Amino acid sequence: MPRLRTTAARPLRPSLLACLLIAFAVPGLANDYPTEARVDYVLACMAANGNSYLTMQKCSCSIDVIAEHLPYETYEQVETVLGMQDQRGELGVLFRTERGMQDQVQALHQAQADANLRCF
Repeated sequence: MPRLRTTAARPLRPSLLACLLIAFAVPGLANDYPTEARVDYVLACMAANGNSYLTMQKCSCSIDVIAEHLPYETYEQVETVLGMQDQRGELGVLFRTERGMQDQVQALHQAQADANLRCF
């Protein structure tokens, strides 16, 4: 009975292991949102779109897509900006007009648009 050659497969093992580690590491980067922030988003999304099991699945998908686009720190900053834009006076004007803040808001809107296409 002929023996199988295993020497050719040995050099592939470290490469295969490295590829697998990279593949599993990338989703971990998108999972830096705290559970509380994800639940808060899903509950608000469900309140706006209907409180059903299907909506919960779509809203959960949506926050996962947003997490792929924006690190949690940026998401948190944008949530603050959006909350402060309703303020009256100079403070509200600052949050509505400052260019850097508006760029971050635009990045969230683009992430939400992608989430809508992929999840809803």
